[in-house]
Amino acid sequence: MSRQPVVRHNDWGVLSPPALGEWEPTLSVTVVVPTFNYQHTLPYVLAGLAAQSYPAHLLEVLVVDDQSTPAQELPEVRPDNTRIIRVEEGWGRANACHLGALAADGDVLHWYDADMLAYREEVEAHARWHHLIDYAVPGGDKRFVDPATLLEVDPALVRDRVAAGEAADLFPGQEHEPHQWVEDYWAKTDDLRTAGPRAQRYHIGMTGSVSKALYLDSEGFDRTLRLGEDMHLGHSLAQAGGVFVVDREARSWHLGRSQVLRRAEQVNRFNDPYLADLVPTMRPKRNRRGRAYQVPYLEVVLAAGPADETIRVVDSLLDGDVPDLRVTIIGPWSTVHDDRVQPVEDPVLETRLVHRSYLHEPRVRLVESFAGTSDAEFLLTLPDTSLAPLPATLAALLDDLERTHHGARVLSYDDGAPARLERTSALARVARLAADGDDREALLEESFGVKTYRARDVGFVPVEERVVERFTLGARPPMDPDKSEHRLMKALRKAEGTEAPAPDAGDRAAEPDGKRGLFGRRR
Repeated sequence: MSRQPVVRHNDWGVLSPPALGEWEPTLSVTVVVPTFNYQHTLPYVLAGLAAQSYPAHLLEVLVVDDQSTPAQELPEVRPDNTRIIRVEEGWGRANACHLGALAADGDVLHWYDADMLAYREEVEAHARWHHLIDYAVPGGDKRFVDPATLLEVDPALVRDRVAAGEAADLFPGQEHEPHQWVEDYWAKTDDLRTAGPRAQRYHIGMTGSVSKALYLDSEGFDRTLRLGEDMHLGHSLAQAGGVFVVDREARSWHLGRSQVLRRAEQVNRFNDPYLADLVPTMRPKRNRRGRAYQVPYLEVVLAAGPADETIRVVDSLLDGDVPDLRVTIIGPWSTVHDDRVQPVEDPVLETRLVHRSYLHEPRVRLVESFAGTSDAEFLLTLPDTSLAPLPATLAALLDDLERTHHGARVLSYDDGAPARLERTSALARVARLAADGDDREALLEESFGVKTYRARDVGFVPVEERVVERFTLGARPPMDPDKSEHRLMKALRKAEGTEAPAPDAGDRAAEPDGKRGLFGRRR
């Protein structure tokens, strides 16, 4: 079996899809249409889907009725293979789409809202990408229109006009409003080709599609979300290895302005706490230092070693400039017991000390084994507890990865195995691409990029030095009231912006190569 084409970062321009109408599809497609009291527009949605250029025997339409009142019924004009299921538990678009995905028979899932009208080649345009790679996430081009004149036309006539390639003529004299914030970002990133990991933020679900295999490998829709489900699904698909494609020939009309456009400020206010909690790439929304989130930005994994070393390393991680993290410590925690024993002679004393140190720390997880995968955006695996990071180390390394869109940083120790800081979505992409016998490290380099640093050169120091740095360098002389007041006034001026702060590690790291090192040191 030949390996799939490799897309580096999100540069889908290396793929060559066939021209519309000039290829032979083989994959089946299920169009999932969630609906809640859309009795007035659903007949036109199904009329457009009944006129598709995609082969009818490969096309299924699944209408998911989210407990409409009265219950939704299928209109007369519809694709041949159309069925309806009713939601019995939960509510909302995310819940309905997920249930539709599980019930779908197709190889490809194509989301389509119950207030959309498709051009004739809409489904075909999406499907051609899935015939190239199984990790494509195409998004289509849509325009917002007033549906008033359309709703006066017989759906059978709409079907015939769409089939004749005349969908553009159904709204004469109207301004066709674009999805402006999405269009603006597409323009800045060459239709997401240069967007890298940020492409996931512009996933537009109601005109999106995905292979069923990729959807099931991802976390899929979060069924508890009532808004913002598209952006969360984009994150889930990215974490499963997806690449986000813009196909401007996958065209649709949106019948009316969307709630997001009409009430953008209110919608964003509602979405922000949900998406910040679930999507680590929403960095601007995670602007509260010290707050923990359901899905962390960084997960650090290490095996417990001698108690003193382990505690020093973990404390260094928790005390650093990346508070948005989870530390996972692997150890035999079930051996910690309540048997009568002389405490300092306990055979499991080392384990007990680490266990008690972090048993109630919310950012630390104690596990007996680790599967090797993480829901965090980045995964740092430490080979032992001999080295600990300085406070600015992880922030600078993560900034280095973010700016380059690379997949990994390998941090070589003086002896033994290296530490690895990896982008989890890159690992998932490699897992999808790799065939038996493939060199996965070479594949990671090809698809994302890998760079190696000597750990000591980028801020990892022996644990005993980290303790000296933390406690000795941070010691203060006895308080002098006058100096204390001066320091207070200086801190207040700095907070008010009247005194320029020194550049932080991230700013220094962003300077051009050759001027400063990763931590702002002169080379």
